[in-house]
Amino acid sequence: MRVVSLLPSATEILCFIGAGGDLVGVTHECDYPEGVEKLPKLTSSLIDQDSMTSGEIDAAIRERLTDAGSIYSLDTKLLEELEPDLVITQGLCDVCAVSLNIVERAVSGLPKAPRVISMNPTSLDEVLGATVEVGEAVGRGAETRVKVAALRGRLARVEETARDLPRPRVGCLEWLDPPFSAGHWVPEMVRIAGGQELFAEPRKPSGRLSWEEVFRAAPEVIVLMPCGFDTARAAEEARALPGLPGWSDLPAVKNGRVWAVDANSYFSRPAPRLVKGVETLARIMRPEVFQDAPEPADAARLTGPLARR
Repeated sequence: MRVVSLLPSATEILCFIGAGGDLVGVTHECDYPEGVEKLPKLTSSLIDQDSMTSGEIDAAIRERLTDAGSIYSLDTKLLEELEPDLVITQGLCDVCAVSLNIVERAVSGLPKAPRVISMNPTSLDEVLGATVEVGEAVGRGAETRVKVAALRGRLARVEETARDLPRPRVGCLEWLDPPFSAGHWVPEMVRIAGGQELFAEPRKPSGRLSWEEVFRAAPEVIVLMPCGFDTARAAEEARALPGLPGWSDLPAVKNGRVWAVDANSYFSRPAPRLVKGVETLARIMRPEVFQDAPEPADAARLTGPLARR
């Protein structure tokens, strides 16, 4: 089978289930596991996010979505040349990947129309369900169900360990300028890990916040997970936060419980590594119970001048 992935999460899923060899094309953002970046790239971004601040990225995205309807372009000529049997895309978020209508138009013009799977999970259970769906589509249903069962087992162990512990008030932020809540599966991740998410509801989209709302909620733990950023970039963006009036009065800041995490790997993408994201949150919130401290690549505790004025 010849498979084109138009989602970093789909690329990760295909490799997780042992079907990485079926991939013939990916996106410019596909970077996991190592080696997929060498495959032909069918997309490109119309915004140079690497050279922009969070505020500039937000403004550019809003302008581009208003004017052109997408911040990505799709190489339809390459898509035709690759002759895929299966194309995996999504319709959940126009900021995360090429919009579904662009993909559908491109596919409809191909001499041989491939099957299209649109992954639109809004919960952990749906992410795992989508993983099984992809596995079945590429003839690996049985193996995929075994691997997904192991992921569910890891989630169950965390949930059981945290079940009767006091739940800290947790504020997860998906963007910092302006601040956005972290929706969809993230509130569920926080709950399983033993926390109470303050800014978003399970399965609901992320939403724009004001810093006044953040300060009023008085989170005891703050987890900075800017969408598409790794830990280092999230920590860099956080350098501006101590300048906000009221930042130093937050309980999370006073107690040194502000964390930057690798959202790109463990929180933003609806893929199997979300399970490791849950385990990371559990270690952040209850290090005395979940003994293994987060690895440097997973999370960074922002203390000193980064956390307090």
